[in-house]
Amino acid sequence: MKKARLTLHPDYRIGDISPRLFGAFLEPIGSMVNGSMYNPKHPSADEQGLRADFYRALAEAGLPCVRLPGGNFVSGWQWKDSIGPRAARKAHLDPAWFQYIPNDVGHDEYLQWAEKAGTEAIYTVNLGTGSVQDAMDCVEYTNFAGGTWWSDLRRKHGHERPYDVKTWCLGNEMDGPWQIGSWERDPHGYGVRAHEASKAMKWIDPRIETIACVSSSPFLSHYPDWDMQALEACYDSVDYISLHHYHSAPPDMPEALLAGYLAFEDYIRTEIALCDYLRAKLRTTRTMLLALDEYGSMIRPRGETHLGLGGRQNDMFFKFDPNRTYVRHDPNDWSTLRNPPMNDEMLSALGTASTMLVLLRHADRIKIGCATGGLHCLCRTDRDHAWKGAAYHPFTQMINWARGVSLLCKVECEQYDVPGYAIDDMNQYRGFSDVDTVQAAAALNEENGKLTVFVINADLNSPQQFTLDVRAFEGWRFAEHIEMHAHAPGDENTWARQDALVPRSVPRTRPDGGQVSAKLEKASWNVFRFRRDAE
Repeated sequence: MKKARLTLHPDYRIGDISPRLFGAFLEPIGSMVNGSMYNPKHPSADEQGLRADFYRALAEAGLPCVRLPGGNFVSGWQWKDSIGPRAARKAHLDPAWFQYIPNDVGHDEYLQWAEKAGTEAIYTVNLGTGSVQDAMDCVEYTNFAGGTWWSDLRRKHGHERPYDVKTWCLGNEMDGPWQIGSWERDPHGYGVRAHEASKAMKWIDPRIETIACVSSSPFLSHYPDWDMQALEACYDSVDYISLHHYHSAPPDMPEALLAGYLAFEDYIRTEIALCDYLRAKLRTTRTMLLALDEYGSMIRPRGETHLGLGGRQNDMFFKFDPNRTYVRHDPNDWSTLRNPPMNDEMLSALGTASTMLVLLRHADRIKIGCATGGLHCLCRTDRDHAWKGAAYHPFTQMINWARGVSLLCKVECEQYDVPGYAIDDMNQYRGFSDVDTVQAAAALNEENGKLTVFVINADLNSPQQFTLDVRAFEGWRFAEHIEMHAHAPGDENTWARQDALVPRSVPRTRPDGGQVSAKLEKASWNVFRFRRDAE
């Protein structure tokens, strides 16, 4: 059996863990809004047509934050046409996803849905076709107490108190050629616009914080130069930069999915280095923080690929099909909704968890994390039902137990290599070397006397004998080892069977003189919990 070892020390600290590290992202594509969030014909629908079974499940899961209302969609969205009585709202086309936007779910519904789900809304303003004035008006409508046109209009629409949205994204993926009103060819121009918008929005509400866009994909040919030019122009007035990345692996290379953490690590380290270079160049003492506020890891089939484009994929986005039509969604008719099939649910859950461990390992600089599939992870839905999928368990365990300070994990394990591959013109990988078969992160919550270690056995074929060395933690005792893995190929949690993939305690795991020995099942999620003895 393969062997692996992890050593921890309480003095080797990375940084404080933000409570907003394990959030989600919401955009009206697929069933995220139509069908799951909003369906006035659903038995649980409330007076706004919002599915109570969905938002109650998210509240129960403890979802800390959600970025909304988009996404590519928001770069052409006119929020002012989405407020007030539904019958008087204006319907628009959404060129980002070729769909009708009837504005049944508008600005107020998004924010009130977040309130009902017990989660903090992180709001994205339109800096594609939108103006600085429009962003200022949005903050005034949303956060100002009253006595002005926009704030009194919010009160007239039934929300007397301000929403008090704390965090605002200054556009979405503004460097992407696929974006409506893209700033792809003018990074300095976007930086100036973001600077002016941030400044003006904070003059409306000085309590808010803002997030500026940098490159929305490390695959783009202008990365990271676009980031440098844009951020230099707005460094003094924004609080975070927004990182987006989607990692893909083909169905015939599942081992590539769990190698994707290296792509995230490289992207994050590059952006941190860029921010710190600008801090020195601008002679400021401000340290820029990061928000990985859109991310995902997934299995995707290979598509048409033209190798060697070096990030120049514009032909992908400028193919104007005269036969393409706009879709009008019925939230009760799931046949029109874009819902990718679940492949290997356990592997999918591990892919998401692997990325979340990266966030935890960079807790000193990453303070916001929003998984694109986070809502689906915390509450799977179909037209009629809501239930807990496999990813619910690692997701909520990190929400609940990744508190306090992130600790450096020294891992010794076997490694593997992944050859280069291509999914399409955009997603082309040179390959991954020295991929760890054991991935880990740890959280020390001294206030509550808890130490939690999260471990993935990324070996899809073999179990491993694992040793966890915590001899430096005097006065702490081992509490439990929890594991989750598939017992049979194709195991999946469904409405009819919700316990195919659930975490279970491992009684065979025992401590021995400050070390814990355990068997890590192949392709498994593991949590080791310790408690400090009362003094």
